[in-house]
Amino acid sequence: MPIYVMLTTMTSEGRKTLKERPTRLFEVNKEVEAMGVKILAQYAVLGPYDFVNILEAPDNETISRVAVELGSRGTLQTLTLAAIPVEQLVQGLQAKK
Repeated sequence: MPIYVMLTTMTSEGRKTLKERPTRLFEVNKEVEAMGVKILAQYAVLGPYDFVNILEAPDNETISRVAVELGSRGTLQTLTLAAIPVEQLVQGLQAKK
């Protein structure tokens, strides 16, 4: 199943919600999983992004729906990247020779 990296930046409204209800993160995770996306790993990070999420989704349409749904709430912005395991990349490159 395809893997995606979702980088998340919280808005001021999102930071306010997180401060008031830290466990809201887990509620959102359940909502994401109900949309057909599996959360493989999730990290809070320092720097230009607040969270790095490693996700597994059946297709681009599903992960796009998640990004739009989350972004439409006004509490965060996302940047989603399709990820290819390095082993798969190497195999694909070798097969093209």
